[in-house]
Amino acid sequence: MTSRPETSEYGSVDPAPPSDIEQLSQLRTILLDENEKMFQRMRSVFKLRNIRSPESCLVLCEGFASSSALLRHELAYVLGQMQMDEALPTLTRILSNHEEHVMVRHEAAEALGAIGNPDAIEVLETYLNDEHVEVSESCEVALDLLNWVSNSTIA
Repeated sequence: MTSRPETSEYGSVDPAPPSDIEQLSQLRTILLDENEKMFQRMRSVFKLRNIRSPESCLVLCEGFASSSALLRHELAYVLGQMQMDEALPTLTRILSNHEEHVMVRHEAAEALGAIGNPDAIEVLETYLNDEHVEVSESCEVALDLLNWVSNSTIA
């Protein structure tokens, strides 16, 4: 009988298990190494997410320099899972970059909503009418999520 990938603490089944490496500097080196196998880079992504510190969040943000749209998409996804305000400037920059791959921009919009900080509302509203429906619909969903969260936390 073959085993299946484990469900993460975030409720997702990740495309790679988290790395066994503990040092942020080593995880950063692997993540940013364009010659490293994508599987190992993804393992670093999930380990950095699981560490969930401001420092690990900022290392993940550095990963947007990668040439891989797949990796950049995954970075936006895990930053949304982490729900840390430290990611807001980077995700805002990614969403606002019209040269960025549309699926990375879409994931950045959803991550901004998932973080739940009302500071993201202005940028999400800016791209409600984006030329790419994937981006505009993701901004709509993100704004609805932010609205739902703010209304459900009011006692």
